[in-house]
Amino acid sequence: MDRHSSEKDSTVNASIDIGTNTTLLLIATKDGQYLNILEEQQQVPRLGAGVDDSEELSKEAMQRVLESLKEFQEIVNINYPEVSDIFVTATSAVRDAKNRADFINLVEQETGLQVQILSGVEEAEYTFLGAQSVLDNIGGQQMIIDIGGGSTEIAYGEEELEDRYSYNMGCVRFTERFLKSNPPTDLQIQKCRNEIQRVLGEYEFNINDETTLAGVAGTVTSLAFIDLELSFYDSELLSGHIITKERLKNYIERFRDYTSKKIEQKYPTVMKGRGDIFFAGLLILDEFMTKYNFEKLVTSTGGIRHGTILANRTK
Repeated sequence: MDRHSSEKDSTVNASIDIGTNTTLLLIATKDGQYLNILEEQQQVPRLGAGVDDSEELSKEAMQRVLESLKEFQEIVNINYPEVSDIFVTATSAVRDAKNRADFINLVEQETGLQVQILSGVEEAEYTFLGAQSVLDNIGGQQMIIDIGGGSTEIAYGEEELEDRYSYNMGCVRFTERFLKSNPPTDLQIQKCRNEIQRVLGEYEFNINDETTLAGVAGTVTSLAFIDLELSFYDSELLSGHIITKERLKNYIERFRDYTSKKIEQKYPTVMKGRGDIFFAGLLILDEFMTKYNFEKLVTSTGGIRHGTILANRTK
């Protein structure tokens, strides 16, 4: 698809994605089905800490997210005063929490922002749009994997979405549930792999042999950052980078003996706030690629926040 074949929209848009581990801000204008990125910001408040066990968002985690949202609002208000609305979405952690209404009300009272809780299906749809929005000329059938903190979304299609599913597994959830040692033991790793395989069996995709696998979110973009040996985060360098199955397996062997502190010290740019959950994300990615016989993965720095802007194109 020609990136410049569609009509441009000079309107500046803002979206915030409240995930289980990260809270992300995106400022962009639209160029057809693509986005021109003006600014991106990330905070790691880990809203979903303990949700898998308690089924509730902690007051401390909610406060951390609230502070992140206020910082993002300040960035928008000062640097992009032309933005009229900030689209805010929340995913697995909020979706699963019994006290989600308390969180939604707290955000609105403190910031005036209205949070849309995405269903798993909506999350997959936004992911599909977002992944494509920063990649040029992939073509053909595409399968998008979004390994989040609490859930993993899979979206499949060509130019239009054809199938999608949300699996109730993620790198925060499965770290808390299975990988309790630091570093995890071989038995913990095997139990985690077994559960990943079981969960993936809940829904099966029918794909053709020419399907391209693309990955979004922290596990994949962090892995690409490490694979490229970057010293600073650069979305343009990361998007389109290919990670082979063989390289993934090599990284799993390397990082299985790393403590979270060691990996954060070695890769502080992408591992701050992620060092303890990164390995679980690699296991999910590995098992998925094995199940569907993918030998390589294309990195996309797009995601839900990108898809949110595109999905709200008429507003």
